[in-house]
Amino acid sequence: MDLVKAITLCEVGPRDGLQSEKTLLTTEQKVELINDMTAAGFRVIEVGSFVNPKAVPQMADTDDVFTRIAKAPDVEYRALIANLRGVRRAAGCGCRKVKLNVSASTAHNLANLNCTPSESVAGFKSCVEEAQNCNIAVSGSISMAFGSPWDKEIPIGDVKKVVEAYLAAGVTEISLSDAAGVAYPSQVFDMGKEMLQEYPQVKWWLHFHNTRGLGIANILAGMEAGFTNYDTSFGGVGGCPFVPGAAGNVTTEDVLHMCEQMKITTGIDLDLAMAVSKKAVSMLGHGTDSYLLRAGKAGDLIRELPKGQIENQVIIKNIPPADSHAGAQPV
Repeated sequence: MDLVKAITLCEVGPRDGLQSEKTLLTTEQKVELINDMTAAGFRVIEVGSFVNPKAVPQMADTDDVFTRIAKAPDVEYRALIANLRGVRRAAGCGCRKVKLNVSASTAHNLANLNCTPSESVAGFKSCVEEAQNCNIAVSGSISMAFGSPWDKEIPIGDVKKVVEAYLAAGVTEISLSDAAGVAYPSQVFDMGKEMLQEYPQVKWWLHFHNTRGLGIANILAGMEAGFTNYDTSFGGVGGCPFVPGAAGNVTTEDVLHMCEQMKITTGIDLDLAMAVSKKAVSMLGHGTDSYLLRAGKAGDLIRELPKGQIENQVIIKNIPPADSHAGAQPV
């Protein structure tokens, strides 16, 4: 398998992870988690979203979180926005990177943003211009790029239309998102190769959910295709609140552990990242789908066996052939 040698992870737990949680973390708890992420080596962190607090009350304090986190100069702290108001809120609290979103699925975009994809695209230009005036960088994401519960698999041509709309609006950093958790590795590889070849000017991100257990497999397929930027979430928490049956994001620590085993550089300290995830899960008060939080690192299992004792092994030796025993029966 021909994989990239280094990747960048964006920790989306503070936004995509918490947005559908019943437990509302305090501003102080969010600030603590984000500061810990910075110390662990994350260089891109999705702090929250500037959206209607009545629709997503979990994100109502994003402005306060931004003003209180200890910002490191080499870390990109970004937030999701839906409109011009979001840009202005970002400018007011010192956020220097915002992300627009549109769905490749008309039905999902209506549920998520209350407008059609074309209506979303029409508003991109004014958002980008306002952000530029405020010295704020802009990226874009495409939800349901790999399929949706309403449309099944989305034609790649529909995804390209959204990519081209972003480019026309001046956005050259784009995330392909599998919010419904329906993507599969060969699809990711094929779409990824085509997108990289057709739009080499784009800085690409991939965002997978582990709804059907294929999240890490899809990341591997993305690495094989040549993608180097991925979203993950502490403890695997999250899921789009507008998608039926949505499950959590791909787990940050599970991806980091895989990369460590495969000698793929991330720049993130796995032990510190696991500590963040444990703290977040404790704050939320429920278990998650994190394999590493349940089982620990593979390296932690290596220990010396007591002398003279063999554990969990059966050694068979010096047993004569079966035909040397009278009345031996085949087994």
